[in-house]
Amino acid sequence: MKADIHPKWFPNAKVVCATCGNTWTTGSTRELIHTDMCSNCHPFYTGTQRLVDTEGQVDRFMKKLEARDQAKAAADARASSRSSPDQPVTVLELGTRPEAALKRAGIETIAQALIRLQEGGDEAMLDIEGFGRKSLADLKKRLRQRGLLPEVAEAEAEPA
Repeated sequence: MKADIHPKWFPNAKVVCATCGNTWTTGSTRELIHTDMCSNCHPFYTGTQRLVDTEGQVDRFMKKLEARDQAKAAADARASSRSSPDQPVTVLELGTRPEAALKRAGIETIAQALIRLQEGGDEAMLDIEGFGRKSLADLKKRLRQRGLLPEVAEAEAEPA
């Protein structure tokens, strides 16, 4: 056996827990040992629910969750503003002729067009000069896309 190759052994090495301050002695090659956690404060041994975050992983995860929630709220706000009936009829992009016909009839917002459709039906819209069946079909299609008109079954759909 070679002489002087083994490290010095400390039979009463002191161990200090950085979390709770608990100390004890053990045998080690180091005289003083600092640990992050011990059996007195570790959640596995104590049975308490506590987050152990030594590298900031919980904070990073919470930031990601917060960013996701903000992005979802912004997307919901965009979707709700898109389906708002208070917008002008021009956002439906029906074309210049149908939009001009609706404007001459006094219909400038989507809400006014919806009221006219609900109260008078298709005939009330077709009575507008310069607003034909194709324009009516386009109007209904765009209103359905925005969720402002209920979807219709194929059997009830208007003929092309």
